[in-house]
Amino acid sequence: MTGLVSAGAVHGAVMAALHATAFPPKERWGADALVLQLMLPGAFASLALCHDNSPGGFVMARVVADEAEILTLAVHPDHRRQGLATRLLHDAEIRAELAGATSMFLEVAASNTAGQALYAGRGYHQVGLRRGYYGLGLDALVLRRPLGVIPGAATPR
Repeated sequence: MTGLVSAGAVHGAVMAALHATAFPPKERWGADALVLQLMLPGAFASLALCHDNSPGGFVMARVVADEAEILTLAVHPDHRRQGLATRLLHDAEIRAELAGATSMFLEVAASNTAGQALYAGRGYHQVGLRRGYYGLGLDALVLRRPLGVIPGAATPR
């Protein structure tokens, strides 16, 4: 991967294509939906570019008052298990903290053990459950992480 760039409305089709590779059909967001989310107050996105400048993944988040939420995080299957999701998540956490957030929330499918491991490694803990949140009645775990704290450390950074 060569780096992360701030994503905007111009990247809607690219983000939609990535989202389609990462999620089941009923959970995919199209370009219009992604751009609408990005236009919400406090929303932002980062796009990961690979060595050949092709998109490898993206994260979209939103900050409201002192709380932030990961709206979606998608990594192309060809680029998984290379630390890309961790890097995208970390970028969103930093950007949210700089925008005044003190905690980050997200939902992950109860069946998504890889996602749960990723988030646990970044210091996220379950704070809730949304029954039937995803298509086909799949439950979502609501996770939270305080910002300003290095994962695994007891003291603020």
